[in-house]
Amino acid sequence: MTEQTTATDILSNLTQVRTRIAAAAARAGRDPQTVTLVAVSKTKPMAAIEAAYQAGQRDFGENRLEELWSKVAMAQELGLHDIRWHLIGTIQSRKTAQAVGPFALIHSIDRDKIAQRLSRDAEATHCVLSVLVEVNVSGEASKHGFEPAELIANAADLLALPGIRLEGLMTMAPLVDDAEAARPVFRRLCELRTELRTRYPGSQWPHLSMGMTNDFEVAIEEGATLVRIGSAIFGTR
Repeated sequence: MTEQTTATDILSNLTQVRTRIAAAAARAGRDPQTVTLVAVSKTKPMAAIEAAYQAGQRDFGENRLEELWSKVAMAQELGLHDIRWHLIGTIQSRKTAQAVGPFALIHSIDRDKIAQRLSRDAEATHCVLSVLVEVNVSGEASKHGFEPAELIANAADLLALPGIRLEGLMTMAPLVDDAEAARPVFRRLCELRTELRTRYPGSQWPHLSMGMTNDFEVAIEEGATLVRIGSAIFGTR
């Protein structure tokens, strides 16, 4: 925990974020319980995670495997056994074996090679990992993920991989000053899920992981089931 962000600050910030989530869900005619808040704790000390945990937060997101595993171990030592860890960062192909662990969800399957290697490594440990497919909806060169048409073409192969279970889609919208500018990206991800459900009727793709501190309310209005929020809870890095 930084000197600038105290446990009291984190409690207050979480309360405000939850209130905003509930209001956004209400505007969309949704039950707030259908939206999971993933507190993005990357680079934050374990004390900050403890403070959020004491405030009732259970889902935490990390983007670096080494840091994630370190925090998993620290949480176990502290008796925080019911934390649900989310791996939200890009997975390097040489590190897929390190991504096989007690994680609630892996958000960032961004290409076919990673899906295949992760499935292989999960099979080797006799487990099935719950994952999301990352989609580059905005088409930005700086973004990772499948192109929408590419995912539609490859979905059958991904669904057939035995070591992973596709639980939905993830995207990152462009960083913009006006959150409304991100709405078409979130809407397109929701539409893509509908198209995948139609083409592959045996799969539901229940989750849409989209929306961060600057745009999560718009994402919820467009159907997000998971929002990844860091600085609004823990302060800026």
